[in-house]
Amino acid sequence: MATISKFIICALFAFAIAITNSDIATSQSVPKRIKNIVLVHGAFADGSSWQKVIRLLETEGFHVVAVQNPLTSLEDDVAATRRAIASVDGPVLLVGHSWAGIVITEAGNDPKVARLLYVCAFTPSDGQSLTDVAKTFPPASGNSEVRLSSSGFLSLSFKGINEDFAQDVPSADRTVMFATQGPWAAKCTTEKISHAAWKTKPSWFIVGVNDHMINPDLERAEAKMIQATTLELKSSHVPMISQPDNVAAFIMQAAGKL
Repeated sequence: MATISKFIICALFAFAIAITNSDIATSQSVPKRIKNIVLVHGAFADGSSWQKVIRLLETEGFHVVAVQNPLTSLEDDVAATRRAIASVDGPVLLVGHSWAGIVITEAGNDPKVARLLYVCAFTPSDGQSLTDVAKTFPPASGNSEVRLSSSGFLSLSFKGINEDFAQDVPSADRTVMFATQGPWAAKCTTEKISHAAWKTKPSWFIVGVNDHMINPDLERAEAKMIQATTLELKSSHVPMISQPDNVAAFIMQAAGKL
């Protein structure tokens, strides 16, 4: 009961500061409650970045699947996400962090996906790539710490992890995040989606106010563009690690739990 009460308080707080667009929420035919949550990680990470959120959601009775993106191309990551969607029975709330905002905008066209939730993410429109979206606002400071290998993969420096990617995460955890980061194919940044799923699916968005990887003003503009229910957190680029309670509560709100 204590856990449930804690989530209710968090969810009510999230609801109080969220911006809800009733037109898109009521114009879609969606189930009142979604039990399946598919979580998609971004660049420089893997599925374990969701581990704290997974525990909280499963405690509340949700069926959760975390995608393991190969990070080798948009097509490969979308295919991995579609396999995860296919593995569950019933409607899905599809959640994407950072680069995975691009992935879920494409993969979200799957008919089993009922709703989308973006976490400090890039949100393209039809025919856009990450680069197309990113260039509309000044880059965040962490972009200067991205390194390109001779094999065409991107990684983040130790300084980048510590000061820009996860500056509000305990030091020991940041060290592990640096050691386990997933190399990300540079070509992913210019690969374009076909059709944006948010045009037909209700959407939610978490803005990281202290995000040093994606300009928070870009995140706000994206959330407004897709008419998303929006929550701003005073977090780094990885609120699912630094503020899992708030992220889990907002996911539950989007899923119709509370």
